[in-house]
Amino acid sequence: MAQSSNHLGRHARLAGVLAAAVTLASAGSTLAQQGVRGEWRVHGGDAGYTRYAALDRIDASNVGDLEIAWRRASVDASLRERWPELRYSNELRSTPIMVDGVLYASNGIGLVEAFDPGTGETLWVQDAAFLGEATPRGAANRGVAYWAEGDDRRIFSIRPPYLIATDAATGRPVETFGNGGRVDLTYDTEAGYRGTSPPLVVRDVVILGSAMADHPFTKEQHPGDVRAFDVRTGELRWTWSPIPRAGEPGVETWLDDSWTYSGMANVWTMFSADLELGYVYLPTGAPTNDMYGGHRPGNNLYANSLVCVDAETGERVWHFQMVHHDLWDYDNNVAPILMDLEVEGRPGITRAVVQLTKQAMAYTFDRVTGEPIWPIVERPVPGSDTPGEWISPTQPFPTKPLPFDRHGITEDDLIDFTPELRAEAVEIVEPYILGEIFTPPSVRGDGPEDTRGTLQLPGSVGGAEWGGAGFDPETGMLYVPSVTGAFAADLTPGNPDRMNVRYTRGTRAFPQGPQGLPLTRPPYGRITAIDMKTGEHVWMVPNGDGPRNHPAIAHLDLPPLGQPGRSMTLLTKTLLFVSEGDPIMVRTPPGAGPDAGRRLRAYDKETGGVVWETEFPAGTNGSPITYLHGGRQYIVVPIGSLDHPGEWIALALP
Repeated sequence: MAQSSNHLGRHARLAGVLAAAVTLASAGSTLAQQGVRGEWRVHGGDAGYTRYAALDRIDASNVGDLEIAWRRASVDASLRERWPELRYSNELRSTPIMVDGVLYASNGIGLVEAFDPGTGETLWVQDAAFLGEATPRGAANRGVAYWAEGDDRRIFSIRPPYLIATDAATGRPVETFGNGGRVDLTYDTEAGYRGTSPPLVVRDVVILGSAMADHPFTKEQHPGDVRAFDVRTGELRWTWSPIPRAGEPGVETWLDDSWTYSGMANVWTMFSADLELGYVYLPTGAPTNDMYGGHRPGNNLYANSLVCVDAETGERVWHFQMVHHDLWDYDNNVAPILMDLEVEGRPGITRAVVQLTKQAMAYTFDRVTGEPIWPIVERPVPGSDTPGEWISPTQPFPTKPLPFDRHGITEDDLIDFTPELRAEAVEIVEPYILGEIFTPPSVRGDGPEDTRGTLQLPGSVGGAEWGGAGFDPETGMLYVPSVTGAFAADLTPGNPDRMNVRYTRGTRAFPQGPQGLPLTRPPYGRITAIDMKTGEHVWMVPNGDGPRNHPAIAHLDLPPLGQPGRSMTLLTKTLLFVSEGDPIMVRTPPGAGPDAGRRLRAYDKETGGVVWETEFPAGTNGSPITYLHGGRQYIVVPIGSLDHPGEWIALALP
């Protein structure tokens, strides 16, 4: 069994924690209550990121009657009037929250806006005096966080380099927080600070990670620290570093003292938390850099790990590393999902946490102890021929659930709709190295006979994506969208004039298949339903048409082939909603059609059958939400594309 490490100080608290756990009345009782209230108070639906709401006014019998209730631009008109030259991305990835009859969201330049959930009309726009008079630059954050104590109600947002506390009633800064409502998050003059995901409030701290470059030019980088600030004062309460220091557990996994200069391993996606336990679950990413690690020999804890920390102290409780010595850009990109389950073969209710990954695996643990629910085994993986590289001889594989997307690529996986397409696909992949999952990147040569890299599957955009999945606490079913797409993991020598890494990433192309079709057999985007009580797959269906109408195969009258976009999930008591994801978010195969990525579908949760679908003027970039307002159930979706400005669209029954 793969190793799961627990902090030595944990045992003194464990008896009390387990005693609290047995008081659960039923599975799911602690994780999805706000859906009953008709609100959406956290980016992921709840602190456990189930993306579930127990609402049923929209169901299979009437979902076809949904219509647009209102639309709202990603930047309020008052800001566009103030700065006529204002520029902002069409990629609106901002998921609103709905609290006490108000929607709050990060707008197209990273300021917070409050608007009416029934009409979309502006209630306030965050006071932006701190931006000055010059036209600002910025982009939408993925979301915001909420905290309240009595009449003190605050919205926490990140607009780099600041963590900002805003009065939820007025949009004015909370002057008693930090310096006039702001805390400067800058690590240092060189590292600065970037952040794209919402903070998370746990008890009396607000916790946040950071976004960092995947492929810096130097091996010396700042660690991707996770920090917690007091919700009332903004005072720094603790810092947890994913790169251990001298004498700390895990430092032995950084050979040749590489811990002294290595960085990253940051949490750039969303956290989750058990509010009763006071535990926060951190999904960490790759260390410096993401495709060559010869300068950081060893397994590199706590990169590519799920780490449980105490929200009050930042003390590590337990951890598990999903990828040893990452060379594949296999960041943990999904917020861990918390579940209370009656697991087959285990007594009582299990408090579980599931980490979905780019490598299409669902690692499942007891979230109190960190012990795997089902065995996780270390299996041998291929070695590396890259000069100077260090590689782990094994990687951890869950025995349950099985992978929810394709692992590795051989000629048998290539597109085979017709003999001609297959022959062309075989010719296309000839310059590449093919192999099983965890086949390492390879050096790209300049000559006509040289390799062009390793075809990696799942790719760096593959498997689960940051939109996450949906978990139904009533049935124990987990619904996971995923992407299938071969990725060229190639390396080129580092430029010594500006780099001190021996190799760096190359083109990182998604090679086109024959006649612009994908290289592999479908589906290219799918949804897998997993019964988390047993760990078994229940059904799998393609998500979207994909390139079925491409001229080379249209005459074959193929079924849906699946769209490989960053799909977003919303789960209700009655239906599973899954989007396709717009190409502005991730490259999609040519031939999929001009409207690729623009559809939102409702699926039958028991069978995976499509109940309803609609098409927007652009694809979804952020996660949809649902809530009740005035007795009416709404669904709000953030959309945008290269040729369509970002906006929120609200759907409701007539």
